[in-house]
Amino acid sequence: MSNIVEYPANSPDAAIALFLQDDNADKLTDILVDALGEAFRILNEELVSLPLN
Repeated sequence: MSNIVEYPANSPDAAIALFLQDDNADKLTDILVDALGEAFRILNEELVSLPLN
C-alpha cells in the first residue's frame, strides 16, 4: 500500500500538495496571507457599506 495520496489536478488540495511536495511552504504561506488579506478587505468594504440604524 502506498502513502501517496492522489488528488484531481484542479483540486485546491492538489495545489497545496504540490507546494508541500516541492518544499515550498514559504510560497504557500505568502499566497495564504495574501488571500486572507483580500478576505479582510472584502469584509471591511461590506461593513462600511452597511446602513447605520
